[in-house]
Amino acid sequence: MKAVTRFAPSPTGYIHIGNVRSAIYPYLLARQTGGKMILRIEDTDRERYVEGATELIEDTLKWLGLDWDEGPIVGGPNEPYFQSERKDLYLEWAMKLMESGRAYADPTLPEKIDEYRKECSAAKRPFLYRNYRPKEFVDWEPGMPIRFLSEPREYEWHDEVMGDMHTGPEVLDDIILIKKDGYPTYNFAHIVDDAEMGVTHVMRGVEYLSSTPNYLALYEALGLNRPKLVSLPHILAPTGNKKLGKRDGAKSVTEYRNDGVLAEAMLNYLVGLGWNDGTEQEIYTKEELVEKFSLDRIQTSGARYDETKLLWLNGQWIRRIFDTEGAQVLYDRTVNFWPEEADGYTEEYRLKVLSIIYDRLKTLSDLKEMTKYFFVDPEIDVDMIVGNKFLKKMSEAEIEDLMKVVIHKLSDVKDWNADELQKVLNELLVETEKKPAELFSLIRIAVSFAAFSPALHLTLEVLGKDVTLARLNAVARAI
Repeated sequence: MKAVTRFAPSPTGYIHIGNVRSAIYPYLLARQTGGKMILRIEDTDRERYVEGATELIEDTLKWLGLDWDEGPIVGGPNEPYFQSERKDLYLEWAMKLMESGRAYADPTLPEKIDEYRKECSAAKRPFLYRNYRPKEFVDWEPGMPIRFLSEPREYEWHDEVMGDMHTGPEVLDDIILIKKDGYPTYNFAHIVDDAEMGVTHVMRGVEYLSSTPNYLALYEALGLNRPKLVSLPHILAPTGNKKLGKRDGAKSVTEYRNDGVLAEAMLNYLVGLGWNDGTEQEIYTKEELVEKFSLDRIQTSGARYDETKLLWLNGQWIRRIFDTEGAQVLYDRTVNFWPEEADGYTEEYRLKVLSIIYDRLKTLSDLKEMTKYFFVDPEIDVDMIVGNKFLKKMSEAEIEDLMKVVIHKLSDVKDWNADELQKVLNELLVETEKKPAELFSLIRIAVSFAAFSPALHLTLEVLGKDVTLARLNAVARAI
């Protein structure tokens, strides 16, 4: 069966990682079955509409490689794909329900509805509008809400993730279909749009389970076949006791992108929040995910958000891209992440730096701090040398003498390359009778004053002989 899926976000601000995961699963199913995915913008909540949010959604999907077959930009046979431009269609469907006696115009004032709610609250019983629906129905006029006329009964249905479900008549109500501003509610609009667009699988968060009986009632009243319903588990806060929110440390996808998280890593990580293929594999390409994805492997329980795992995956992907696609491919991703001091250096030099530092990166933004000393002389901090755990047993005079030996030995190096430098460093170990941790720590700190650096012989090769000796001499004078 070729699946027709949809991602239908609301343009109300930044796009959260939970929103994005709701796009990934429909995409994978559509691609796996040779079907299609539709992008539909549910912009009927005009009070929460944010200018530019639609473009942000589109840009995020394109960045992740989640292309859509119908929707904004690409068009399609079901245009328009903005719900705000489909108002006449929703009203037409609502009128069909009114004509069949399954919907009514509701002239009740909001103040009166509030009274009903307070009455139920005082009586400690749930508020159901069907218990207060007008005794006589009136003709509809613009500016008047249209409500569904519910016929409460039991419902049974199958959820592709949660299994067989059942509910009693107490959850059915006269939900609003068309609001007084003329826009449809989500409860009604998505039913109409899914039917018009031929959607076969509706994937959404598990929080919509409680509303499903009302959706089933609408399918029934409109004479529609039910699509397959797929409830996606919550992404939970790191504590595991609530649904993930921005206060729990999760950033928007745009923020992660700006911080140097790769699209491959983000896609890889989000798929795993609620799904696995039953193996120990952790690194997946998009093509592998399309091949392996299945609805029956979506878990029913929530998945904890773990930024540490995301950053680990990102580091793995940085290395994978460098090792399999080459330094140039990874370098092209780093353009906006170098320190300002790198601006005056050639691409060739920056490629050399990247080639020895890439396997230590968790994000591309780490380049700013981890590579600065390759482009500007670091500020000398003698305390960092004498306080080093491997050097603090040595006196300043001993450190100064050791520096002189190192400078003399490195000054005699003719072929300044990694292999020759490694050979010279090993000779220095024999001549000075120092441990590698002592000798190499002194040289590393003196040339970088960084918390850590790549392998010393590689660092010295990239810095070059002149820069290396100049920094060592400057430190020797400062001790």
